Amino acid sequence: MKRHIILLMTLVPLVFSCGIYSFTGTSIQPDVKTITIPYVEYKALKVNPSLSNDLTEALQDKYRKLTSLEQVDVDGDLEVACVISGYDVAATAVTADEVAAQNRLTVTVKCVFTNRKHPEEDIDKSFSAYADYDSTQGLEAVESGLCEEIIDKLCEDIFNATVAQW
Repeated sequence: MKRHIILLMTLVPLVFSCGIYSFTGTSIQPDVKTITIPYVEYKALKVNPSLSNDLTEALQDKYRKLTSLEQVDVDGDLEVACVISGYDVAATAVTADEVAAQNRLTVTVKCVFTNRKHPEEDIDKSFSAYADYDSTQGLEAVESGLCEEIIDKLCEDIFNATVAQW
């Protein structure tokens, strides 16, 4: 019983000593209350008509679920503005007959993170994520699933770089 009390007395101050820590791993300053996540622009040469919308919704969901920030249309304390700048397919594995055995879909997103309250935390960075698929399948057959996987990776990376600061 004494061990539990001592452990509790040790852990409670540690948890509450840092005012900007949260259990989701974010490190958002207490004076930051709002976030703006504008529609993700699409500027890649190869077209995927639903990718901008899917990535926008996924980013908004990620910040909604893992932070207490209120999402506003303009002038949030934080802003995560993204542009899809690359959507490419390349062979990653070649057979002995010099035929592609596996292909890789790579999506690149340029992200400008603005912290209007703490500009020293601003970020201007590109993120890339990819998913591989068997070359016997056409991209059209697997594209939806691949994009879902890629969007999850991109959202995680963007979130961690902006508010988790990993």
